[in-house]
Amino acid sequence: MTDSHALPLKDALRQACREIEASIDALLPPVPGDESLLIDAMRYAALNGGKRLRGFLVLEIAALFGASREAALRVAASVEFLHAYSLVHDDLPAMDDDDLRRGQPSTHKKFNEAFAILAGDALQTSAFEVLLEDATSADPAIRAELALALARASGSAGMVGGQVIDIRGEGKALPLEKVKRLHAMKTGALIRYAAEAGAILAGLKADDPHRQAIVRYGTDLGTAFQVADDILDTTASTEELGKTAGKDEDACKSNYVSLLGIEGARREALRLSEQARQSLSSFGPRADTLRALADYFVERRN
Repeated sequence: MTDSHALPLKDALRQACREIEASIDALLPPVPGDESLLIDAMRYAALNGGKRLRGFLVLEIAALFGASREAALRVAASVEFLHAYSLVHDDLPAMDDDDLRRGQPSTHKKFNEAFAILAGDALQTSAFEVLLEDATSADPAIRAELALALARASGSAGMVGGQVIDIRGEGKALPLEKVKRLHAMKTGALIRYAAEAGAILAGLKADDPHRQAIVRYGTDLGTAFQVADDILDTTASTEELGKTAGKDEDACKSNYVSLLGIEGARREALRLSEQARQSLSSFGPRADTLRALADYFVERRN
C-alpha cells in the first residue's frame, strides 16, 4: 500500500475512501432474515457515496502518531457510521426535509421514514460497537476513551445539541456568537473528534502538547468546514452539492453568510484554515497532507 503522505491530497483522499468503504462493507455485511431490510438501509446510508473527510482525518492523524492502519480504519468506519446516522435523521421530514443526499434519494425516500429512523438508530449504536470491540485496540482504556469522546462530540453537548439550537433558531436573527456556538456543536464537534481520535488511538494523553495541537487543528478545521458549507449553500447548485441548495435561506436560518456576507465569510474561512495550518507547525513536513486538507476544506465545491 502506498504511503498517503507521499501522495497528492486528491489521490490520498481517493485511496482512503476506498479503504474506508471496504472497512464499512466488512463491518456491515448483508444478512438474511427479517432484519435484512434494516441492514440494506444502513448500507445504503453508509456506502452511498461521500468524501469520507472525517474518516480520512482519523487515518492521517493515526498515521502521524504511528497507530495501526487496521485499527485506524475501524475508528474511521465508526465515525462514518455516526456521520451517516446524522445525515439520515437530518433529511427526515421532521428535520430538514430533504429528498436528496449525495445526488441520490435520501434514505427515507429510498426506503420509508420508519426504516430511515431505525437505520439511523442502528448506525449510531454500531459506531460505538466498533470502537469497543477488542479489534480496535488491545488497550481497553483507549477503547473506552474513544467511545467517551465520540459520545461527547455527538450528544447533547455536541452534534445533537447543536441541531436543537439550529431548529430553535429558524426564522430568528441569531447573533454571530450563537451561530459560532451552534456550528461548533452541530458540525465542528464531530470533525474535532475525528482529528483527536487518531491521537487517542495512538495512546497520547489529553495533556500531551502534540494531542492538544491536533485538537486546535480539528477545532479550526470544523469551523472552516461549516463556513465553507454556508458559502456553498448560497453559491452552488443542487447538482454540485448533491443535496438541495439554498435550504438555510428557505428556512430563514442565520449563518455565516447572512451575518458576514459572502466575501466576509470567505475571509473567515481562509483565516480559520490558516490558523489550523499553524497548529501543525511542530510536526514539520510529516503534516503536509493535513495542511493541504485545511486548504481543501475551504476550496471544495461540494
